[in-house]
Amino acid sequence: MTDNVIWHDLTTLNIEGKGWTDTRGFYDRLPARAEKIVRDPVWNLSRDSAGICACFASDTTAIHARWSLRKKSLAMVHMPATGVSGVDLYVRVGHTWRWLGIGRPATFPDNEVLLCTGLPEGTREYMLYLPLYNGVRSVSLGVPESASFEATPPRRAQPVVFYGTSITQGGCASRPGTCYPAVLGRMLDRTTINLGFSGNGKMEKEIAELLAELDPALYVIDCLPNMTADEVAERAPEMIRILRAARPQTPILLVEDRTYSDAFLHQDRAERNRSSRAALRQVFAELQDMNDLHYMEGEQLLGADGDDTVDGSHPTDLGFRRQAEAFFPVLKKLLTP
Repeated sequence: MTDNVIWHDLTTLNIEGKGWTDTRGFYDRLPARAEKIVRDPVWNLSRDSAGICACFASDTTAIHARWSLRKKSLAMVHMPATGVSGVDLYVRVGHTWRWLGIGRPATFPDNEVLLCTGLPEGTREYMLYLPLYNGVRSVSLGVPESASFEATPPRRAQPVVFYGTSITQGGCASRPGTCYPAVLGRMLDRTTINLGFSGNGKMEKEIAELLAELDPALYVIDCLPNMTADEVAERAPEMIRILRAARPQTPILLVEDRTYSDAFLHQDRAERNRSSRAALRQVFAELQDMNDLHYMEGEQLLGADGDDTVDGSHPTDLGFRRQAEAFFPVLKKLLTP
């Protein structure tokens, strides 16, 4: 399968989606020192490689991938192995990115697949996304020995930082490239940093202080699915003040939660949406005189048909596409000088 293939370690390429370089594992999302700062669940989730991708150029006719996973669980009951533990290949076509190949994980820890073959001649730019709910110890790409292979230069524009919940992290996308931060990264042609922590996006002071170390073009705070109204009222003002003190000119976007798909009949779910949104709106009202603080309502993040989640909460690929399309004009405006 891999005769006459030359393997290239991903660490030699332009890696996007990492906010820090001083990580314990190369593909971790928080710095190593965060282990003693954040709660254990947050630290463990930070070792998942959600949002991290590698960019390269090649005139190859075929692309292979090898990757070694950190966790034995390849899939979840409501999310496929391709999204949890797979790798996902895109190619630039003109000014857009198109999907090209998926690396299906079949074993723990090591996997090797042929992502694509029979490509026509020509040098192209590629982007490989890493697993959303698993970590990787190593990743390599293989091309025929006659093919060129080189890193593409980093993008100059500052990244967009997304901080949030399981939905931000990518639950329950079928592929790493279909979660909404990744879709928006391609739509905006800009690096995105995915700091979604499943069940643990709670606007904690420790996370706020870590986020403040980054220098993004925009902070997107999307935590309401993990927070009660009381938690929002208690924690959101401090998080916003910490970010604003560190980054006086960086826009901050507060995002309401998506509407539960079954909230039209389940009053407890409807009340959960109503109360957390009311608390966030109150915080925004109290702080809206602050420079570059913005607000996005959540009612349109999912469709009215109810067909875009796996459980009334976590989006399918359709739900993530709808979320990205709702976010796009808001982010585009905030990112335009």
